[in-house]
Order: sequence, then structure tokens, then C-alpha cells
Amino acid sequence: MESGTKKMMKIATWNVERLEHRSKLDSIITACQREDADILVMTEADERIRLSGYLFCYSTMPPLDHELPPYPMPVHYAPTERRVIIYSKYPCVRQYSTYDDTTAVCVEFETEYGNLLVYGSIIGIHGHRKPFFMDALHGQMTDLRKLTAEGHPICFLGDYNCSFADNYYPSNTGKTAILDCFAEIDMSLLTAYRSECIDHIAVSKRFIGNSMPSITEWNLDKQLSDHKGIAVIF
Repeated sequence: MESGTKKMMKIATWNVERLEHRSKLDSIITACQREDADILVMTEADERIRLSGYLFCYSTMPPLDHELPPYPMPVHYAPTERRVIIYSKYPCVRQYSTYDDTTAVCVEFETEYGNLLVYGSIIGIHGHRKPFFMDALHGQMTDLRKLTAEGHPICFLGDYNCSFADNYYPSNTGKTAILDCFAEIDMSLLTAYRSECIDHIAVSKRFIGNSMPSITEWNLDKQLSDHKGIAVIF
């Protein structure tokens, strides 16, 4: 985004907890529609969440049922579940492969400010528990380095499974790896200073330009999901 351009883009992300509160599906949809983001990345998502106003929708491949030590019970997924869904008002230019197409999805969109890659993800299947968290983190940071090396401005957002402003969800190793990568590829973590926040939005600095992004949050009472939703406007 060129310096001095009026800030009009809204990008949001929300983890809807695998529709744990499916009886409140209508309220979840209403909350998403009220935010009216240009790009919304939903994590622990479900295709039963049908949103109007979005002409384009891209998701990860269906997650596989699995059993991972030290968890004795297998994880089962409904046919409609997706770990990540990207809803966009902008048209797709191209979709890129990711290190794990069941956990991360990357799409290049044509916006009025230039093309932007949107990389939606969850870092780690079981929160920040090792080794799942670090394996996913390594794979996704490798993706980001590769994509930015090809010259693409990028927005990396979703459930990072770690907080940066407090010890709400601590992972010092994870935070250091993420921030080191962002410094290397010149990205700004716009949501870093939000309290009790593990869902984040980072954008290439050259796409933001001199913008001063504003931030909004919703579901603060955690009644629709165990995560707050968060959006940036610039």
C-alpha cells in the first residue's frame, strides 16, 4: 500500500472452537457479518458457517482423524470441519501450496492497493504443546521466508497459539522464532500488544506503508467461542 493512501482495508481472524457452541450458530454468523471485514480468516472452522457478502472462499483440506501421543483419545472431525477458511471480497489471483494443506492455506488476492498473499493458519494442533507446535511453526516460517523471497507482500494471520503482550498463553521459544522470522522478512505483528490474545495478524511493512492501523475485538465475553475475534483496519 503506497504511503499516503487512505486506509480502508479491514482484515480479521477468529477461532470459532470447532463450533463447540453450535447452538449459537446464528449468533456466530451475525458476529462475523457485523464485522464486515474485507478478508476474514476463520480457524477451527466449519463450512456450516455460511456468510453473505463474500464472493470467494478458500479452505484447508479436510483434517484427518488422528491419534497423537501423549493423547490416548483420537481426534475426530466432522465432514464439514476445516482447520482454516479464508473468506474474501477480493478476487483470487493464485493459490499457493503450503507445508501442510490440512493446517494452512495461502491465497493471493487482487486488492485496490495491490496484490496481497493471505496465509491463514493454526500453529500447532494441540496448542503450544511440543513437538506439534514447533513442527508446525517451523513449516509455516519456512513457507513465509520462501514466499516473501519471491517478492510477495503477505498477511500471515490466524491462531498463533501464543501471546506476546502477557503470559496468557506463554511460549517463549515460539514467540522468539516468530518475531525473529518477522524481523528477517520485514513484517509487522500488528496485534502484538493486545492482552489475552493468541490470534494474530501480521502484514508486510511495505504493504502497510505509513498507515497507522486500528484494532477492534469482539466476543470479549467468550460466549460464542473460547477465543476473541480480532481485526485490523488500515
